[in-house]
Amino acid sequence: MTDEERTRLIRTACGEEKADLVIKNATVADVFGGGWLHGDVAVTGGRIAGVGSYSGKTETDGSGKYVLPAFYDAHLHFESVAVRPSEYLRLTVPRGVTAYNADPHEIANVCGMRGVKFMLDDVRGVPADVHMMMPSCVPATGEDRSGAHLTAEDAERGKKLGLFGLGEMMNVPGVLGCDKDVIKKLGVFDIIDGHAPALSGGALSAYAAAGVLTDHECTTVEEANDRISRGMYVLMREGSQAKNVRALCRAVNDYNADRFLFCTDDRNLSDVAEHGTIDNCVRIAVSCGIPPIRAIKIASQNAFAAYGIKGKGAIAPGYAADMFVCSDPAECVAEEVYHAGMLVARSGEPLFARSGADASDLRGTVVLPDLTEEDLALPFTSGMPVIEVLPETLYTALSTAESPEGLDLVCCIERHRALGEIGRAYVRGFGLRGGAIAQTVGHDSHNITVLGDNTRDMLLAVRALGSDGGFAVCSGGRITAKTDLEIGGLMSMGSAADALKARRELNAAVSALGHAEGIEPLMLLSFLTLTVIPDVKLNTKGLYDVARGRYVYRCDKKENR
Repeated sequence: MTDEERTRLIRTACGEEKADLVIKNATVADVFGGGWLHGDVAVTGGRIAGVGSYSGKTETDGSGKYVLPAFYDAHLHFESVAVRPSEYLRLTVPRGVTAYNADPHEIANVCGMRGVKFMLDDVRGVPADVHMMMPSCVPATGEDRSGAHLTAEDAERGKKLGLFGLGEMMNVPGVLGCDKDVIKKLGVFDIIDGHAPALSGGALSAYAAAGVLTDHECTTVEEANDRISRGMYVLMREGSQAKNVRALCRAVNDYNADRFLFCTDDRNLSDVAEHGTIDNCVRIAVSCGIPPIRAIKIASQNAFAAYGIKGKGAIAPGYAADMFVCSDPAECVAEEVYHAGMLVARSGEPLFARSGADASDLRGTVVLPDLTEEDLALPFTSGMPVIEVLPETLYTALSTAESPEGLDLVCCIERHRALGEIGRAYVRGFGLRGGAIAQTVGHDSHNITVLGDNTRDMLLAVRALGSDGGFAVCSGGRITAKTDLEIGGLMSMGSAADALKARRELNAAVSALGHAEGIEPLMLLSFLTLTVIPDVKLNTKGLYDVARGRYVYRCDKKENR
């Protein structure tokens, strides 16, 4: 703040000068006092001058309305929504979310640092605080085949580019084993996000001692308390498949409430458009008995404080005028959204332009050898190990099957260098019948994941992805839906509106095949290949036991075929 700006703000707060903007007669969230204030919200130079009795050059009537600080999504991946970042922001800023910690490790796993640079370029000029993180684990583990490999030297370069912190450190064995490159990465940034599913005891203490600030993988009250007692922050996640807010709300109390934040992590486009993101988290928390003012604080001020960002996250003197107006704080449906005192959205519509960042050099990332049905086949034997999927979680269980009845076949096909590696396994609990789904979205290495009940449809779906990639659904020997994701095989080049229409058609085709209750098929399928979430996952080499760090069986060894 310059001396002139500070002087204007002081004089406005004293009532000696008119504010640039005044929202009159509103009820204002007091996230510091834990209550509500009534009065005029005065804004000058993009900052709050005060809440009281003010006049302004521009005045709006806030009678019967509530003014809330804008929300902060503490951890997400734009790529999971399958649209470019600027299009995602056109959907979520109008919902009152103007701050984000975005980890571009999905595009980084495909395209390396040029993918990260595109993400930075694409959000420039958008009226929001997008804190882009440096991907920490590309690839996620040494067992994965990704399109890039990022080192501590890349992290140093990322810091010079303006990246905010180190993204979720999924390589827990690397941290605990003091891997040299991991240790160097941890030393580059002060802010380090975590990813530590099921970690406890001395191992969790070691992980926290390494400087890891947060964890978004908590699923129980016990896990949340365990992390908080070690000085960490718990991100209550509400994605499309992993839904943890309801369970974790039970851990929030008067003493520890400031250690909780909200995040979405991985949320599909349909859920974002229909239900929102952090506003949805607030509604869920309130339905669980969290007072609205506390839920609002968790959604705003807590996150800014956790990440050491001053002057944001509250309607208080000197704070940035990042806020929104709504009629009900428990529902928090934004009617007007302000960023730095400027109106940036009204009635759910953005008032800012689309990005023009060039993504042309991120196309054509799918490279495959010629494939046959035999390449995808896995002969069934009684008692063989299978992946068991579970509702509303990314966790899976290692099980066995005596017959193929009720099982689907899943393959993970290397797609970056045409190496011909294909991991195969059977899955129980997915419930797909009469077809197949193929996609180039497969966390985190983003090889092709295809699941179905017959190899003919599986092969057709894989071939339909082409060189740009995306999603394809096949049934009865024909393609019933296809969505192109030209940017790295992860994001659409088009508008969010066009992508949403395509997504709904895709969802309808998937629903026609049928699937089990409590799963989001495309999201769950994308996580069957993430070898850092227990208990068992599939990569291009075979079925991998995450907890034990070893293969249940390998498909690249003849004795396991």
